[in-house]
Amino acid sequence: MIEQLIHIVREASGLMATDGFEITQKGGCANIVTSSDVAVQELLRKRLSALLPGSGFLCEEEDIHDLQHQYTWIIDPIDGTANYSRGIDNCAICVGLKKDQEMSMGVVYVPRTGELFHAVKGQGAYLNGHPIHVSGRPFENAVLCTALPVYYKEHAQVCSQIILDAFGQCNDIRRFGACAPELCYLAMGRCELYFEYLLSPWDFAAASLIVTEAGGIISSAQGSTLCLTAPGGVVAANSKESHNRMLEIIRKHTS
Repeated sequence: MIEQLIHIVREASGLMATDGFEITQKGGCANIVTSSDVAVQELLRKRLSALLPGSGFLCEEEDIHDLQHQYTWIIDPIDGTANYSRGIDNCAICVGLKKDQEMSMGVVYVPRTGELFHAVKGQGAYLNGHPIHVSGRPFENAVLCTALPVYYKEHAQVCSQIILDAFGQCNDIRRFGACAPELCYLAMGRCELYFEYLLSPWDFAAASLIVTEAGGIISSAQGSTLCLTAPGGVVAANSKESHNRMLEIIRKHTS
């Protein structure tokens, strides 16, 4: 099924290859949706319903929360819509398949760079068909991917404190503007740490499996297992030691 899923995701990416999209706001200029988001999601739902009849959907656009199924597709048609709308490469189609309470498959495709990440539970993580693994760099030499909460700016102060504290202990920080590609970069060793204060499941679900199958650690901001059906904070790292250290920093500023 993973090969069929990859084919469907690549097909959907053709709908992103246009300059003729329309932009509307979802409650403010920070949260936008393009006509490409809607078109990609519609195609994915149609194809995936046929691929796995009886499955449910949790999707970013159109408030689709059909969760009463053993199998549920978790979809972000374009992660990094703001990047997409401005011609920035870091934007991805994200599709994960949840079986019961665990991810069983995940695909993250960044069409503008041609990078397609995928994982099947228990079978490793891959970039364009080649195995990937997290780096072995320690916290002191780690790069942290992060962002301030653009949709929840009331939390910007505490996030800034966490980021500044971590920056003082690690190598550097990056902000690419799209959760799923950043988590995949951690999975392949481009960075070693990830933190965001509040995300939706479609932002991280597909990429979370890619992280763990590549040898990384990912959890909620409290250190518990990720909830795949509700918003929450996300922390990821290339090692248990670095993950614990990042959690300690977060707890210091949120206790």
